Amino acid sequence: MKSALTRRFLPMLCSVLALVAVLALGACSAQQPAGSIRIGTMPTEDILPMWVAEEEGLFENAGVDAEIVVFDSAQGLSAALTAGEVDIAMTDPMRAVKLCESGTDLSLEWITLGATPEQGRFGVLTSADSGITSLADLANGTKGVGLAANTVPEYVFEQLCVQQGIDPASIPVSEVASLPDRYGLVAADQLDAAALPASMLALGQASGMVLLADDATGENVSQSVMVVRDAYNTGEGAKTLAAVREVWDEAASRINADPERYRMLLVEKANLNEQVAASYAICEYPMARTAQGEPAYPPAELIEPVLSWMSAKGYVTKNVSYDESNGSFVIS
Repeated sequence: MKSALTRRFLPMLCSVLALVAVLALGACSAQQPAGSIRIGTMPTEDILPMWVAEEEGLFENAGVDAEIVVFDSAQGLSAALTAGEVDIAMTDPMRAVKLCESGTDLSLEWITLGATPEQGRFGVLTSADSGITSLADLANGTKGVGLAANTVPEYVFEQLCVQQGIDPASIPVSEVASLPDRYGLVAADQLDAAALPASMLALGQASGMVLLADDATGENVSQSVMVVRDAYNTGEGAKTLAAVREVWDEAASRINADPERYRMLLVEKANLNEQVAASYAICEYPMARTAQGEPAYPPAELIEPVLSWMSAKGYVTKNVSYDESNGSFVIS
């Protein structure tokens, strides 16, 4: 009798054990880390989805060991990319081109802000007492427009001038590399105006300063981008980057669905001034993947005008072209 029972139930027992083994293996596979990644950034709103992902455990859910490394300066961030101290980073197309030109191989992966004109605005601000009311008035200025060479604010300033039929070369400028210094100088009426990012435009307007123009409407001018070092984007690194794309999209979707839920996180991480903390407009964030699940590399129509401008200004010394099929630059 015992032998008969054994013969009857043994196959069933084996099937159950096999099923348990498969389920256990699947669970282990789901928990396997996709890999580790170091994400470099400045303390700006452009990277909010990464902070949301960190705060809400999205990296952990995706099996990614992610470290967000914050830098006080763009120069420090660029140096870390060059040295391989970070794997991907939020930066701008101008800086990405210069890094490639200097020998740091990288590619543009997705737009962090600037897929539409409303995202991540830049503009030109003047003091309340300057008497200046338009970009055209700046041609008669004596203190100059504060900006820094080969940066997004300079590019936006010149494009805004061109859009209004003004020759940018007709307007005196003053090189002020530090954004806080630039803001302080224009607030004290020691500059005719200053080219600044969104957070400082908002603070200035809240303080009674005058916005002369910005790029939030009309032609899409400015972008921030996520770049990856080519040395990282291979093998396990490429798999991890693909997982991070999915994490970004999930975090961006959460922000877009309920931006107010993340206001305090944005205020903390982007160091927003308390004067604008409650009213600062939270952007809608673009996706890192297309609707078909493919990488959403920045389109050539947004990057090529930047390359042409850099060439005309003498900011690049080599021929640079952009391949939107994989986000890479070709330098010859």
